[in-house]
Amino acid sequence: MRVRTALVLLALLLAAALSLPAQKAVSDNLIFDQVRIRLVADVDVKGNNLRIGVSGGVVTLQGNVESEKALKKAEKLTKRVKGVKSVVNQLRIVKP
Repeated sequence: MRVRTALVLLALLLAAALSLPAQKAVSDNLIFDQVRIRLVADVDVKGNNLRIGVSGGVVTLQGNVESEKALKKAEKLTKRVKGVKSVVNQLRIVKP
């Protein structure tokens, strides 16, 4: 009787665990790739020369942009990437 109760309890726990939504962590490499794609593709940011660092979901942006608009947009685009926890924006505005 104890074995049967234990098996039923184990089956219920397993079923409950399988029904929970999977919370997969997004890797820093994937975050880096997604941020790079967004920043390079944006006409305001022109992110080809920006340096991007990612550690534990925290993204650091470094380099020069041409305007305040580009600086803010780079941060906004970065924050939209899945897995980004925060953005350290160290971009500088340098007029062309």
